[in-house]
This record gives sequence, C-alpha cells and structure tokens, in this order.
Amino acid sequence: MKAESYLSRGVSPTKDDVKKAVSNQSKGLYPGSFCKIIPDLAGDPDFCCAVHADGAGTKSSVAYLMAQETGNPKWYRGIAQDSLVMNTDDLICIGATTDFKISNTIGRNAHRIDAAALAQVIGGYDAVIDQLAEYGVAIEMTGGETADVGDLVRTIICDSTVVVRLPRAEVISAANIKPGQVIVGLSSSGQTTYESVENSGIGSNGLTGARHLILHKDYLTRYPESCSETLPEDKAYCGHFHLMDHLPGSSLTAGEALLSPTRTYLPVVREMLKLYRSSISGIIHCTGGGQVKCKDFGHGIRYIKDNLFPTPAIFAAILDAGEVGAQEMYQIFNMGHRLEIYCDEATAAGIIALCADYELGAQIIGRTEQSSKTGENEVVIIDRDQTFTW
Repeated sequence: MKAESYLSRGVSPTKDDVKKAVSNQSKGLYPGSFCKIIPDLAGDPDFCCAVHADGAGTKSSVAYLMAQETGNPKWYRGIAQDSLVMNTDDLICIGATTDFKISNTIGRNAHRIDAAALAQVIGGYDAVIDQLAEYGVAIEMTGGETADVGDLVRTIICDSTVVVRLPRAEVISAANIKPGQVIVGLSSSGQTTYESVENSGIGSNGLTGARHLILHKDYLTRYPESCSETLPEDKAYCGHFHLMDHLPGSSLTAGEALLSPTRTYLPVVREMLKLYRSSISGIIHCTGGGQVKCKDFGHGIRYIKDNLFPTPAIFAAILDAGEVGAQEMYQIFNMGHRLEIYCDEATAAGIIALCADYELGAQIIGRTEQSSKTGENEVVIIDRDQTFTW
C-alpha cells in the first residue's frame, strides 16, 4: 500500500523510484548497513568512512511561516539542528558517535530570507554543536555554502553533509538483524535531560503532509510562496489550526509542535555503545518510511511491533484531520519512537535503564521472527486494536 495522501502532495513516503535508481550502485563495504560505508579516506585498512547527506526538508517552510507571523527570525534556528541531527542520527546506526565533520548548504530566496534569518540558521548549528560537545560528541563545522537560488527555492532549504571515520571493528550493520531478538524503541517525544522544552516528536520527515493536514487554509492565501505552485489547492493547508493555537495533549502550540527540533539520540547512544556495542545487531532510524523503515534491512525477517508508545499529540492531530488513515500514518511518521535497537532481552534491560538516566522514554516495542516469505521481510504492527501488515 502506498501513502496516497502523501503522494498527492508530491512526496514519496517509500522512495521506491529513488531505490530503483540507485539499485545498481555499489553497496559499499558492508552491504545492508543503514548507511553506505566506504574505505577510509585516510587509507587506514583498520578504519572505514561514511559520507552522509540530509537536511531539514520542508520543515523550513514552517519556520518561514512562524517568522513572518511573529516578525522574529528566531524560528529559523531549529532547522539547523534538524539538518545536523538527520545526518548524525542516521550515522549512529552504523556505530559512529563522535568525530563528525560537517559542511552545511543553505539555498535561499534572498527576497524573502534576509541576513537575520541566515544568522539564526548559522547560530543554530553552533548551538547544537556546542551542546553535544558537553556530552563528549565532537563535531567540527568545516564550512559550507549559502546559495541565492530564488529561481528554484521559494523560501529556504537547509541541508548538511557529514563525514565520519570509525574503526571497522566498531561497525554496526543492520544486515545482521536476525529472528529471535527484541526491539527497543527510543521515544521521539517528551523532554530529556538535554532538552530545554517538550519535544513533539515530529522529527524532520513527513512535514509536507503534517503542515498541510494541520494548518489552516489562511496560510495559503497569505503566504502562497510557502508551498509549491504545483500543489492542488484542495491539498494545501487543509487543517483547522493556526500556528499559535494550542495543540491538544501538549504544552506546545501547533507551530511550535511542527517546528520542534529533531531530537538527537547521540548523548544516550554514545554511552550505550560503550557498554553494549557487541550485543547490538542493528540500529534503525525511523525517518523516511516511518515504522516500516525496518523492512529494508535484514533478510527473511518478520518485524512485529505490538507494544508501541502512546501516540504523541502531533500525530494524533494529523490522524484526527481525517485524510490519512492509520496504516498510512505508520508508513509516513515515527508515531512515537524514532530509533530502534535490535538485541537480546538482557541487553534491552540495560539499555532501558540507561535511557532512564536521561529521562528518555525507552521500552521493548516488539520482536523479530522468521518471515513466512523466504528471503523477504515483513512488518506487522498491532496497535489501537488494529493489525497492519506490509
């Protein structure tokens, strides 16, 4: 099943066309790993390297709306964290937790994104890098590019490329996920010890769908530049929330919830891997593809998720909008946990206890079994008294 609501807004939730386009490319040193791993750039045979690119996506359009509505450019600050964390927390999944090198790329329409906005983005990178340094995570900003591309970009896009080296002996490959393991989910919402406010859990994927399903049609009229001219009018800003409206079930407004900076798991996972690296067979970052992301990893695995976290308020609001069904929600959004650890039950108990020290919600959300389809993977989600399969 494809997420039709998402596709109708010009976004592929599963990126099948992208996967097909790169299917003949080299899979790197560790085929089936979460990120492509290549030989060490320094030529050390005991090391390897990953060069990873990602960004804040269309979340930056929400920052534009908030800045326009409030007259305050501070709302651009968080998209730098989104851009960085969407990279680093993918790289967590191969076992990398420090010594990252980052180059940022900002594309803007200079008619709408001024120097004050750019200063907030750059300051946002510096702030998250400094914060993570307090937890032993070294990230070096190596430079970047700010391009005035108003012919292509209506407001702003914020991307990053991150490079990391790590010993081959420390690599974690999701290809090693096997039947008979438990799945520990790390919550995407709430407030950890290293966050200053509640996190809605939205991360930086699914924002095209999220903002158009939640926010009011007023924003199409007032800020048509905030979305594509190819988007049908009946698909643009179809919700009933204004940015400053309180989001039910949360301490945040709708705008704050949509802009909630992508939570990093680096402080916790850095400590986790010091203790349990050899007992962890795989880590999955539930970004594009949501709770079905795991289907792309391992061989002949049935992923059963039957003990998910309560649905965070932001996802409940999207579901309540009525356009996206429950099955689509799991295919698009993380729905309450954004990182999965695959291990044995004893290791799971230690991981959950460690997460508690950071006030990070963690629990066993499911397990792996042998698939009923030889060589193929399956995902089964049992939640809200419903069962969904892929």
